[in-house]
Amino acid sequence: MSTLQPAWTNAEGADLATALFAETFGSAPAGVWASPGRVNLIGEHTDYNGGLCLPIALPHRTFAALSPRSDDVVRVVSDLAPQAVWAGTLDDVRPGGDLPGWVTYAAGPAWALRDAGMTVHGFDAAFASCVPLGSGLSSSAAIECAAALGLDEVYDLGLATDDDGRARLAALCVRSENLVSGAPTGGLDQAASLRTSAGQALLLDCRDGHTEPVPFDLAAEGLALLVVDTKAPHALVDGQYAARRASCEAAAATLGIPTLREITDLDAALAQLDDPVARQRVRHVVTEIARVEEFVALVRAGRLRDVGPLMIASHESLRVDYEVTVPELDTVVSAAMAAGALGARMTGGGFGGSAIALIEASQVEATVQAVHDAFAERGFGEPAFLVAVAADAGRRVA
Repeated sequence: MSTLQPAWTNAEGADLATALFAETFGSAPAGVWASPGRVNLIGEHTDYNGGLCLPIALPHRTFAALSPRSDDVVRVVSDLAPQAVWAGTLDDVRPGGDLPGWVTYAAGPAWALRDAGMTVHGFDAAFASCVPLGSGLSSSAAIECAAALGLDEVYDLGLATDDDGRARLAALCVRSENLVSGAPTGGLDQAASLRTSAGQALLLDCRDGHTEPVPFDLAAEGLALLVVDTKAPHALVDGQYAARRASCEAAAATLGIPTLREITDLDAALAQLDDPVARQRVRHVVTEIARVEEFVALVRAGRLRDVGPLMIASHESLRVDYEVTVPELDTVVSAAMAAGALGARMTGGGFGGSAIALIEASQVEATVQAVHDAFAERGFGEPAFLVAVAADAGRRVA
């Protein structure tokens, strides 16, 4: 049976990234910056609709050992392919450029910073990560934000010194992901990576970027949040994600509103839409935003154990109305609930990736076994597991 995937300590991650940097580039880096993956507790596909979402940062993070250069050369390397160094110039890093997929995340923030009028020259960077790749836990934003934090400091841009600056840095990383990487994501992942706090969930209002901390101490309640990486293929650039976003934007245009967040009467809005698929997508977004509000209210009232039905309702809405789950995700939810979970749902963009289960802390091993057995019974591949705790945002670690 699978074991839980541990997170590296900051010292472990920094040492790995530093060693890769020294081996590749022959010198010590100027510093090492780390940025986390994330789990979204509830509020899926609401970010690009001006809605609400509620992520926590994971202790699992990407480490970027980075040094500035005096020229415009960019050289990046990853622990996933330590012999494959990508080298080019800042002019190569742009929308429509012919870059390997991971390089767009590693180098794209430099383009976004320069495009915003900031002075950024070339750099060398080595990346090491314990964020599971392709798992729906935002490994891409962890790469972007680690690189952005490093560039921010070595080029003395000053954005990471306060929340307003971090909000701007997050927005620039979103711009990089949208235009350089070609993934039409919203702002959830980057905000979780750059604006969260340990022991807190982040209530993010994607209409205006406003955030509020929400206490989220599972251990104090005797609970745990189990994350199950289904290993089902997960990609946000294959057209399905973009199709969902386009449908929502078209529905908002039909309704004469800037985003679906402005809907106050769901029935009236649905009556104005002729396309049954558009009605499904709108129904999910509006009801999901309401679920976020109710989830936060319960947590703030000390009723964390009562949020389970909201998680289940969220998953069903994503399965039926938004159509982004896959059999592996549905199996995690059903198996976890049968094993006694308080609630469970897919997390992230869907089409594969991960699901989460809110469980008694004493039931981690039993729930892992139940999901493992359910996957084996259905002939699915071996899933992976980790326990999520609300961790700190990205920062310099060495």
